[in-house]
Amino acid sequence: MNARPTAAAAGKIDVGGDLTVNRLGFGAMRITGPGIWGDPPDRDRAKEALRRAVALDVTFIDTADSYGPEVSERLIAETLYPYPEELVIATKGGLMRPGPGQWVPDGRPEHLRRACEASLARLRLDRIDLYQFHRPDPKVPIAESIGALAELKDEGKIRHVGVSNVTEDQFREAKRVTAVVSVQNRYNVADRSSEPMLDLCDQEMLVFLPWAPIEDTGAIPAVLATARRHRVSERQVALAWLLTRSQQVLPIPGSGDPDHVEQNVAAASIDLTPEEIRTITLAVRPPAG
Repeated sequence: MNARPTAAAAGKIDVGGDLTVNRLGFGAMRITGPGIWGDPPDRDRAKEALRRAVALDVTFIDTADSYGPEVSERLIAETLYPYPEELVIATKGGLMRPGPGQWVPDGRPEHLRRACEASLARLRLDRIDLYQFHRPDPKVPIAESIGALAELKDEGKIRHVGVSNVTEDQFREAKRVTAVVSVQNRYNVADRSSEPMLDLCDQEMLVFLPWAPIEDTGAIPAVLATARRHRVSERQVALAWLLTRSQQVLPIPGSGDPDHVEQNVAAASIDLTPEEIRTITLAVRPPAG
């Protein structure tokens, strides 16, 4: 690896056909407090993590109004505004936070409109480049929720619409309402339950944003062995593998520690061999059915 590799080593990916970003982003959930609640223990360190990401050519930041709540978006604006021209900030709405560790879906159109407009104000933006529906609400038809985002898009407040935590049927229903350019589901070496959604993104040339991209990878022998050979961490190998899994994958590892940010970005420069990729891919198979 180079002395200071950057996210540019991951290559580029198009978002919605008119935005191009480096294919290793930054997830801004972890710049908040424990339980993704309140301020981070060290605000200055969290801000430095954001600055380090941008300094290392990260051009895509993923956040949500529910991270904190509101804390992540505020810190991004406080730290990075005015934003670099090439930086794309994606945010999400559709979850309420009654307390630490609690996440309650709210897909009502009126809630999503308020959430989007509040995110615009916190992020100091006139338009959000990618606004994602955070999680379908079982009490609200997904077409109604996505319909609210389509209206906001028509008003120029949203550039592109994405969905998160969806099944293929839910994705198809959302797509009937408006163009959907991205899917953000849980996916990593150890948890490939969203493999069908990744395959769909491959087929339709959509961005796939794997959340929790480096969780639960340390106990997988193929990952451990590969990390030892390359003299890197298991988490770096997990990210490097994700980048090989599909050109539509845009990993968004997050941390409130600037040194961890640098280590995550360095994964873009790890060259896994075809045999290492194959071994890791076969190490954990997705559940049948």
